[in-house]
Amino acid sequence: MIRKIISIDEEKCNGCGACAAACHEGAIGMVDGKAKLLRDDYCDGLGDCLPACPTGAITFVEREAAAYDEHAVMENKKKQVSNACSTHAGCPGHQAKKLNPLAYSASEIVHPEVSSQLGQWPCQLKLVPVNAPYFDGAKLLIAADCTAFAYANLHNDFMKGKITLIGCPKLDSVDYSEKLTEIISRNRIQSVTIVRMEVPCCGGLENAVKKALQYSGKFIPWQVVTISVDGKILES
Repeated sequence: MIRKIISIDEEKCNGCGACAAACHEGAIGMVDGKAKLLRDDYCDGLGDCLPACPTGAITFVEREAAAYDEHAVMENKKKQVSNACSTHAGCPGHQAKKLNPLAYSASEIVHPEVSSQLGQWPCQLKLVPVNAPYFDGAKLLIAADCTAFAYANLHNDFMKGKITLIGCPKLDSVDYSEKLTEIISRNRIQSVTIVRMEVPCCGGLENAVKKALQYSGKFIPWQVVTISVDGKILES
């Protein structure tokens, strides 16, 4: 049958997962860091996901599609409840997970002198002025805000000697690439390090930095470091 159904533009999708969380029917899931319409018959065509998308990647189209199947949707929800590990249950970043940091007895604890390596304030990407003097000759660290809590030694291993900008594309619902392009274009930036979490929504931050580097027209050394939810470096 011909009916109204959603369409997702992969080029615009930043992998934040907000649409998957907003879809009550479970029609949208995250696949390889991108939002996908998993089944036509799960989509009711009401579009709860549209306002949740920060990049406008979701639109309505009219095309040949299976009719909305409420019974199938309810059965799928039951499966999700019974199997919390379902890979199609919204954004993987929402999945609850208990971590097990190393436990030490009181006699084993050593208290080294620990100093903050934050080089400027504010550090939130939305708040920093694009022409701040501390950007001149700076090495930039652009980090997902969760990394500071997942990776214990972020200050010494990554922040030291750098100007730190933090953000979360899922919570801020903004395209960082425009502001980052201005920062990189207007200032003498030496290098860029991106520290992100392993969850798909962090792909939005990485993509924004890559776009900014491209749009700036500058050739600047850059690298991406991915942190697991249990605090390990997965790739660098």
